[in-house]
Order: sequence, then structure tokens, then C-alpha cells
Amino acid sequence: MRAILLAGAVAMAFTLLVTPGFIWLFRRLKWGQFIREDGPQSHKTKHGTPTMGGVVIIVAVVLGYFVGKLANFEAPTASALLVLFMLVGLGLVGFIDDFIKTHKQRSLGLTGWAKIALQGVVATAFAIMALQFPNDRNLTPASTKISFTRDLPIDLMFFGSVIGVILFIVWIYFLVAGTSNGVNIADGLDGLATGSSIMAIGAYAIIGFWEFNQSCGSVAENLSSCYNVRDPLDLAVVASALVGALAGFLWWNTSPAQIFMGDTGSLGLGGALASLAILSRTELLLVLIGGIFVIVTGSVIIQRGWFKLTKWRTGTGRRVFLMSPLHHHFELKGWAQITVVIRFWIICGLSVLTGIGIFYINWIYG
Repeated sequence: MRAILLAGAVAMAFTLLVTPGFIWLFRRLKWGQFIREDGPQSHKTKHGTPTMGGVVIIVAVVLGYFVGKLANFEAPTASALLVLFMLVGLGLVGFIDDFIKTHKQRSLGLTGWAKIALQGVVATAFAIMALQFPNDRNLTPASTKISFTRDLPIDLMFFGSVIGVILFIVWIYFLVAGTSNGVNIADGLDGLATGSSIMAIGAYAIIGFWEFNQSCGSVAENLSSCYNVRDPLDLAVVASALVGALAGFLWWNTSPAQIFMGDTGSLGLGGALASLAILSRTELLLVLIGGIFVIVTGSVIIQRGWFKLTKWRTGTGRRVFLMSPLHHHFELKGWAQITVVIRFWIICGLSVLTGIGIFYINWIYG
């Protein structure tokens, strides 16, 4: 418990106190946000605001986690290191994307296919490593079984070891790409992605601690109340570091934002969120816990799909929303930016609470 609190406190103190220094540095390096021409006109005033704030978040999380572990005289576990790997790995992909944008002063960084390929490399490496490093109970960080709040009777190894591993890698890539791109899409208004990520990742701090308290003591125990998850307490520690780092960063990222997290932060955070779901064996529950990211991503899919369908059928593309993602639709309807953010936070909070509630109910009646 001490490690959980310390990791969060150190990470929060770092982003709260050190971010102004990074804002100054990024201004000097001219790492400013480039606003796309087809976006809301009110966003033009944000041009030049320092971006790549995800660098601050990532450093804070790594620092907070290791300080929390060292202060408790504990070694890092494979599960937590895998979350950090995903955070740093996808953060690096986002950094490359951000750097191209700021260096060439354009809204397009990496091409779509290049980003997909790099996300695939990180996700594949994560998937392979997540099936390694069994502990004394022969539990690896991840399982080839599909999980909701517990393992379902759907094991990808049913198709054989080779095909099963390939399907597992595809499954992990789907989760990682979907979640990281979802957080990236939500990062369009000051504080929206940051505040939503605090709630979603905070849920996994609770879930990790709960699973630790209800974990089986040995293989011989086969109680329905037990959770067969490797290193659940350490997942709570790294989730706490993430929440702390984001809370401190939100101080500077809330409207009017003095710094943006950029793709460095949004892709890294999305990857970390996906990895927490995978390693806590609650992948399908992510649809609820990350519900706000599902909604904004869905709005983009609906908008593009309907536009292409109507253009194919009538020759003129039509739109469902004034602009996608969904938060820009409400901006164009006249909602103040802060109103959109707070109302989306409320939706996010309700979605997260629903996910935690289902997790708790499943423990009681599972």
C-alpha cells in the first residue's frame, strides 16, 4: 500500500513542479502545436502552445514507480515493466509523430501506415513478452484466454500453438491500437484526454489492489473468489504513478492549456491503459472503463462511414455530425469548450463507475 501512495505522490509532485521548466524548454526548442486548417476556428489561438508534454508524464511515471518500489525495498515485477514498456514504446512513436509536425510545421506527422506499422512493432513485442516470465504459480503476465472480469472459456490456443500465438498477437494489437488511437482522438480539447485518462487508469489502480486482496495463495486453491493474475499489486503501483503524473500535468493542461500532451502522451497513455486491461485479465471490460474513448472514436467511424456511403450512393457525401470527433460537434453547436470537457468527464466517470461496479458484482456472484 505504501508503494502505491508513494509512486502516485512522487509522480504528481514531479509533473506539478517540473512542467513549467519543460514549457520554457519546449518554447525555446519551438516545439509548438500546429493547428489544422479544417479544425474549429476557435482553436487557432492555440497555435504555438508547447506540445510533447507526454515526455513529462512518461518521465514522472517511470520515476514515481521506481521510487515507490525502492522505498519499499521491492524489485520491479515483469507485469509493471511491461506496462512501462508499452508507455515508453508508444510514447516514442508519438514523439516521432510530434517531432515531424513541429519540425515541418504541419498537422500531419507520420503517415497512417507508418504509425500503424510502428504500433504493430510495439504491440507484437509486448504480446510476445507478456507470455513469458512465469512466476512460482506458473502464471505469465498475460493469458491467451479472452477475459471480461475473469477468464472466459475462450482460449486462443484451441487453434494450436502457432496459430494461437498469432491470433493472440492480433488480439493484442487490436486492443493496443484501438485504445491508443482512442485516447489520441479524445485529445482535442484542453484537459479532456488527461482528465478522462485519470479516471480510466485510476479504475485499474482499484482493480489491481482488489485482485491482490483476492488472489489465490497457491495453485491448489481453486475458489471462485480467487483471481489468477500475476503481480496485481504492482499493476496498482504503476497505475497510481500514472494517475499521479496525470493529476499534476492537468494543472497545466486544463483550459486554457499552457502545454499539450501531444501524440507522445496520448499514444503512450492509451498503450498503458490497454496493457493494464490485458495484464489484469479484464480486456473486454475496457469497453466500459474506456467508454469515453470508445464514444469519440465511434463518432469518427460513423462520420467517415456515412460520408463515404452517401457519396457512393448519391454522389454527395453527407455528415452525421457538424464535425468529428464528437467533442468538436458540440463546440460548433455553441457549447463552451470547458462545458464540453466537464460534461464528457461526467460521462467518463459514469462509464468508469459502471465498469468497476460490474467488476465488483462479478466478484460477489462469480
